[in-house]
Amino acid sequence: MSSAMYERMRANPKFQELVARRGRFAWTLAFIVLAMFYGFVMVVAFNPLSLGQPIVEGSKVTVGVAVELFMFIFFWALTAVYVKRANGEFDALTQEIVKEAWKENK
Repeated sequence: MSSAMYERMRANPKFQELVARRGRFAWTLAFIVLAMFYGFVMVVAFNPLSLGQPIVEGSKVTVGVAVELFMFIFFWALTAVYVKRANGEFDALTQEIVKEAWKENK
C-alpha cells in the first residue's frame, strides 16, 4: 500500500471512529483490571487478616484464595470479551476502511 492510501485511510471518518471506540473500550477494560488488581493489593497491605478468614467455618479455603480465583477467571473473561469484540466489531470496521481505501485507489 502506498503512503497516499494510508493517508486516505487515516482521513476516513470510520477510521477515526474505530480508533476512538477501540481506545475507549481498551481503557475501560484496563481501568477495571487495574482497579481490581490494585484494590486487592491494598487489601493485602492494609487488611490482610480479612483475606485469611475461611470462606465458611471449618473450611481450609480462605477469602483471599477465593478472591484471587475469581479475579483470575474474571480477567480471562475480560480477555475473551475483548477478543470477541475485536474479531467482530473492530475487524468488520477495519475491513470497511480498507475496502473503501482500495476503491478510492482505483
